Amino acid sequence: MTTTPERTWQGPSAPDRLALLRRTRSIAIVGASNNPARASYFVTTYLLSSTPYDVYLVNPRETSILGQPVYPSLDALPVVPDLVDVFRRHDDLPTVLDETLAVGAQALWLQLGSWHEEVAERGEAAGLTVVMDRCVKIEHARFHGGLHLAGFDTGVISSKRALA
Repeated sequence: MTTTPERTWQGPSAPDRLALLRRTRSIAIVGASNNPARASYFVTTYLLSSTPYDVYLVNPRETSILGQPVYPSLDALPVVPDLVDVFRRHDDLPTVLDETLAVGAQALWLQLGSWHEEVAERGEAAGLTVVMDRCVKIEHARFHGGLHLAGFDTGVISSKRALA
């Protein structure tokens, strides 16, 4: 039986995450996927259609996703992104942190289920805002009134109760 290490790192509060999303103008999605079943595809779809962010996709194995160009690495982007949203394996996170610091991004966001205390500590020590184990799409929708109980925006506004 394996044990999960205790979480000791404290991330930004809800008001701090809201402030981060409000000052963000551009987001790079590292680990963007062309597979509609992947969370990164769903988040990309949401960010492109429902937010004012400039969204840049990063994946060395893709050239286009949802009609958007895909860049092989963060340093190949035409801009320095404000926020780097990461959909990569746990063991890849230190490398993504190094690349994030090298390009001069201001924030590193690790998606739901992604937690790496060493990366968070190193990132914060270098001046990054770090968010872990949270979804950009869910947080944006939550702060902007578009979150359904299941985490999806149905687009339906109604005061009627659903039929049983």
